[in-house]
Amino acid sequence: MSEALIDNLVAFGSVGVIAVAVLAWYVWMKRRISKINLSKIQAAKKVGTHEPLSLHPVVSDEICIGSGACITACPEKDILGIIDGKAHVINAARCVGHGACFHACPVHAISLNIGTEKRGVDLPHVSQEFETNIPGLYIAGELGGMALIKNAVEQGKQAVQFFARKMDKTSTTDFDLVVVGAGPAGISATLAAVKCGLQCLTLEQDTLGGTVFNFPRQKIVMTAPMDLPLYGKVKFRESRKTDLIDIWRQALRQNEVIINENEKVEAISKDRGIFKVTSSKGTYTSKGIVMAIGRRGSPRKLGVPGEEKEKVAYRLLDPELIQDKKVLIVGGGDSAIENAMMVADADIRNVVTIAYRGDNFSRLKPGNIENISIAIANKRIVAMFNTNVQEIFDDKVALTLKDQPEPAVIENDLVYIFAGGTLPTEFLQKVGVSFQTMFGDAILKHEA
Repeated sequence: MSEALIDNLVAFGSVGVIAVAVLAWYVWMKRRISKINLSKIQAAKKVGTHEPLSLHPVVSDEICIGSGACITACPEKDILGIIDGKAHVINAARCVGHGACFHACPVHAISLNIGTEKRGVDLPHVSQEFETNIPGLYIAGELGGMALIKNAVEQGKQAVQFFARKMDKTSTTDFDLVVVGAGPAGISATLAAVKCGLQCLTLEQDTLGGTVFNFPRQKIVMTAPMDLPLYGKVKFRESRKTDLIDIWRQALRQNEVIINENEKVEAISKDRGIFKVTSSKGTYTSKGIVMAIGRRGSPRKLGVPGEEKEKVAYRLLDPELIQDKKVLIVGGGDSAIENAMMVADADIRNVVTIAYRGDNFSRLKPGNIENISIAIANKRIVAMFNTNVQEIFDDKVALTLKDQPEPAVIENDLVYIFAGGTLPTEFLQKVGVSFQTMFGDAILKHEA
């Protein structure tokens, strides 16, 4: 056998060994990733984030090729993960419905669904023009099922355009249009109304920004640019929520539009083609209504000084991004406990305190009772019972304790309030809006 042949055999053998080693490493990594993601699913089930609350992705095992494009595209973290070469949902409850995974999938294996086979979700029945069964009453934004900021902005604009074409110009009212809510859809609807030459009144029960303002994350992710009426395209990958709200304020200011903040709509009725809107501050008549109030309803607030600060939120979306912080969780229900457990994870080194007005956690799911008991025993969480928030400061919180004359003051970076809330479904049903219950129905589905 010649030396050249031997050298070639050695070379091929070396390449073969390397190829086998690479293949073995690849297989090992795939198995390791699958094992990690399976453990994440178990953890999500334990804290209650595996089951969806609203819009969420559904992956077809038959179609999925495991490219991971959906995971890369998702601005959130651990919503989806690869297990045995297929994408699986991990934390469905934390999906905010932006639809990036849906658009990124190269083989159209993902649909965006709302509700599950066991848990239905009530959505208002609207036409393709966003009009409800009550002529002149339109619904835009998250309340209709889609949480994406770009979609909400587009729906708010289109709803007003459809209304403007149908509006009865013969009747006399205080306003042509009343917009309820000043989140993305409501602001867009307001600016669209100005562009259409309509007399418009916008009422917001809270502050400008609506749901976006209450997001606990420091940054808001937009997967596509939004085209804001009378302002133009806003295109950025990430922005602080305050930056986004500043853009909305600028657009409103440039067009001399004033939003009535801290004015809650309490009732809506219609008589002889004219709407009467009763709010906490007055009564108005209009020819049309655009409801842009979101799906999450109105979080119950504490009504204490400092609650308007940016560090205060009513929903936790990115627990893994909260690190080395002093966190106060207010509330004693399952939501409060589950969120406290997420930010008390040993790997992210937060100091977590729960303030609860009750004597003990008596109405929790069995799993949550066990988890919080262990966390308190291991000093991962400090529980303060018979406690109420007195005032929220930039770097601390003052708490009143039963049978103690002086408040307790604790250092604090973030406050999350889980005191319950009121959903918009009942309010709209009283107005007369028809709803449909959806059990895992696809809101977005690729057509073959």
